[in-house]
Amino acid sequence: MPDASRDDAVAWGIPSAREPRWPALVAVATAIGLQLVLPDRLIQGLGNRSLIPALEGALILVLLIANPGHISKEQIRLRAIGVSLIALITVANVISLTDLLHALLYGSKAGGRSLVYASVPIWLTNVIVFGLWYWELDRGGPAARHLRSHPRPDFLFPQMSTPGAAPGWTPRFLDYVYTSFTNATAFSPTDTMPLTAWAKLLMMLQSLASLVTVAVVVSRAVNILN
Repeated sequence: MPDASRDDAVAWGIPSAREPRWPALVAVATAIGLQLVLPDRLIQGLGNRSLIPALEGALILVLLIANPGHISKEQIRLRAIGVSLIALITVANVISLTDLLHALLYGSKAGGRSLVYASVPIWLTNVIVFGLWYWELDRGGPAARHLRSHPRPDFLFPQMSTPGAAPGWTPRFLDYVYTSFTNATAFSPTDTMPLTAWAKLLMMLQSLASLVTVAVVVSRAVNILN
């Protein structure tokens, strides 16, 4: 008779391999760049246009100085900095999205095209920031995932449900970004399932933000074309 605990260990308990930090930092830098190309009317709620990107850049610099190479289990103490960075990007994008929706719903027709175009970087930032959240929070974070005693997973990837198909497989940053992208386009989970309450809540919030953005932008675009 197969040992259930052993099967569970094969499916869930594999420590992640050493993962470079640069993919996440490139994603953060991309999000900062997307914030900088937004029209001025969409960043009024952020105050000084350069303040938020400057703070985000400072946090990136701290992470690079403290841990320039691969993420290791010794870097768990840096998690607060990473979470603060992602939270800062999230707040900035929520404010921009709120300003965009208000401008599209109540603004004049003049400049409507530029607002519709501005929805693209906001939507892309939504994909990036939720991918960062999934990567940072799953199993206690990228550093904690190096430990065999890491928490049980918050996401069920296809390779985890059929571990024999990919022995020793563990999720990487791109897997979380892909999960974020498919959730934002389908407005629901696709091949990766949320297992915990916070994972379900985050995916629900992302789907809602994406759905509202697309619905309002499409209706505004039809109005402009007519």
